[in-house]
Amino acid sequence: MQAATVASQPVLDLGFLGAGRMATALAVGWKHAGLVKLGHCQAADPHAAARDSFHQTTGFWVTEDNRALLRASQVVVLAVKPQQLRGVLADLRGDLGPEKLILSIVAGATLETLAQALGHQRVVRIMPNTPCQVGASASAFSCGEAATRADADTVSRLFSSVGKVFELRESLLDAVTGLSGSGPAFVCLVIEALADGGVRAGLPRDVAQTLAAQTVLGTARMVLETGRHPGQLKDDVASPGGTTIAGLHALERAGVRGGLMDAVLAAAERARELGRAN
Repeated sequence: MQAATVASQPVLDLGFLGAGRMATALAVGWKHAGLVKLGHCQAADPHAAARDSFHQTTGFWVTEDNRALLRASQVVVLAVKPQQLRGVLADLRGDLGPEKLILSIVAGATLETLAQALGHQRVVRIMPNTPCQVGASASAFSCGEAATRADADTVSRLFSSVGKVFELRESLLDAVTGLSGSGPAFVCLVIEALADGGVRAGLPRDVAQTLAAQTVLGTARMVLETGRHPGQLKDDVASPGGTTIAGLHALERAGVRGGLMDAVLAAAERARELGRAN
């Protein structure tokens, strides 16, 4: 799903329950996309440091009062840590009217858990990732039973404004968490390692890091824009007896391919564990 044109779209009254990094990244992305504006977006968090960071980064209002945020918000984004979810849900139960749309970005928290705990059925579960703050997110969502088609359209409008978004069945969302939710950390590790390799080969640190990041960016664009399989693009670079195939051989010996697959599976399984805990 391609990014939408949002200039003519209505501004939403939107609140974040939790003012951490993911909430901040989404707020920045939606602000840049023109979907949320000053006076129409706020975050509630019990921790002063999180509130201060959210406010300084986004310019949006912050509070300690969850109920004040609920009163002011048309769309409420649950953005707390999984371990904090049970207490937050208990605190909110009974204060949510049917006019509120609840979006949960809490890893592992199922639609059934959320709806039962809140006594509220207009719930959508979504897994975004941090590149939303630069308009390059990869997200997927699933709607609760009582969420409407208009609710799904609202979620699509929000998340397509900051990247790509897919509507999937809920059973796939833990896999999304493992791949694109945790994936930015895995890719940063790859960029860091490539840059370290460049430094080891003699490049200045700033040059090596920029070359590594730009190489990842450019390659990702080729995959997305050409529609060609990554294996084909890899083979285009790996000429017989050349430098690239020597490097690919070293990566295969080191088990890099299997390590990345294991990382996605481990993150997805951890999401399932967190869901069972709630």
